[in-house]
Amino acid sequence: MSGLVEIKSPSEWQSLLSGTTIVVADFYADWCGPCKQIAPIFQRLATQHANPKKVAFAKVNVDSQPEVAQQNRVSAMPTFKIFQNGSCIQTIQGADPTGLSQAVAKAVQLAGAGKAHEAGFKTPGRTLGGESASRHSSAVSGLQLGNLLSTLISFIGLYLVSFFSFDGQKAAEQSRFNVHNAQKSQTAASGSRTGSGSGMGSGAKPSGSSTRPQQRAAFKTLADL
Repeated sequence: MSGLVEIKSPSEWQSLLSGTTIVVADFYADWCGPCKQIAPIFQRLATQHANPKKVAFAKVNVDSQPEVAQQNRVSAMPTFKIFQNGSCIQTIQGADPTGLSQAVAKAVQLAGAGKAHEAGFKTPGRTLGGESASRHSSAVSGLQLGNLLSTLISFIGLYLVSFFSFDGQKAAEQSRFNVHNAQKSQTAASGSRTGSGSGMGSGAKPSGSSTRPQQRAAFKTLADL
């Protein structure tokens, strides 16, 4: 019977429970009429959903495996039990095709949930601040490229000025491409603005304050005359 596992011993039963996520077990007897009626439906479900290590369908003959039947407290046939990771999560008694099909469908979803949950953590996540970090990295790269181009232009300009001049060293020192001259010109410009502002403030005096007052004639004595 394709997709079905016929349990032959208690050890085989325990091995199946420990090595499979979901186990759907059919506890039956050869003399049970309802067991024979629902057997084709159980076979069809096994063919559709059996998956190694994930979902297994087992048939347990209560007469040949009484120990397994007693361990699982089987008192009527057919009895269907669904196990997840070795623990019974649902029991269905009687030949109920609809109830059995619905229970199997839910159990199969449980078996797939673990796989989907595991795959969810394998998907690439977004790094904290990933977009802003990327923009920052692009801005830094652009700034470095701009500095490199500026340095290259200054070097070429100094080379051309010194090459076509009679006094190459002096021309290079006075060239506007010389970074030291650029710094000096900026310092001078800021100094002139500061000086002009202070001069205007100190020069705002009354017009008469710049002339000295006339000295009065001193009185002379007879000896001076």
